[in-house]
Amino acid sequence: MSARLRWRKFVSGFMLTMTGVCAFVAVSALFLILGYLVYHGGISISWNFFTKLPVPVGETGGGMANAIVGSGKLLLLATLFGVPIGFLGAIYLAEFSGGTTAFIVRYAADLLNGVPSIVVGIFAYAVAVLPFKHFSTLAGGFALGLMMIPITLRSTEEFLRSVPKELREGAMALGASKWKTIATVIVPAAYRGILTAILLAFARVAGETAPLLFTAFGNEFWSQGWNQPTASLPAKIYAYALSPYDDWHRQAWAGGLVLLGLILVINIVARGILSRGISVSRT
Repeated sequence: MSARLRWRKFVSGFMLTMTGVCAFVAVSALFLILGYLVYHGGISISWNFFTKLPVPVGETGGGMANAIVGSGKLLLLATLFGVPIGFLGAIYLAEFSGGTTAFIVRYAADLLNGVPSIVVGIFAYAVAVLPFKHFSTLAGGFALGLMMIPITLRSTEEFLRSVPKELREGAMALGASKWKTIATVIVPAAYRGILTAILLAFARVAGETAPLLFTAFGNEFWSQGWNQPTASLPAKIYAYALSPYDDWHRQAWAGGLVLLGLILVINIVARGILSRGISVSRT
């Protein structure tokens, strides 16, 4: 065996080993975080955690029921606001836009996706809080919805563009209009990918804290309606983690475990949907 061949085999084996080590470190970090949360948060989760309100300072017990409901309301508003804009914008980019317009919109969406969440929170505070002189659930949903727009737009566009051109041409050859082709052929063919994009955007904003501190603020009680401050799971975890009370620390770990579990389930569902493909067989 020549020296050059031995060197190539050595380099190949070394690089294979290094890539395996790096993959192991990445996976180990994930399982370390999961294990740490399960260890500290699992012992603090109880039925009261999901059904009771926070108790006054100095008392033990209580739960985060208002924060869980508040997070649900905020994410619902964010989805109703951000997903339609991102979805329709993706249709425009994939089916109607020219080269220059598409470049500008994509570039703006990528910039918005890279904007720190605290900056989005400051903007939402200036637009949805200051003019009305109070925090609200609507303002929090608006802030999270802004963050969902670029993720939904860019991901949905890619799935729409991956639909074969033959499907478009076949529908239009049969006399279907452009919009009817989009509504009855292209979107149904890419619906798995679109649903995956929505779920990933949902998971992206589910754990955001900074925008909610500027908009929804927080509430120790049930938030009635949509125009009042409301508690949220990420903000409550942040407040409890900084407190000097051991019982609040335990509840913060429990809240972190619940939040991470939610995001993990969403990602698993999204990956499962995407793994089945993005096209639908037509009979």
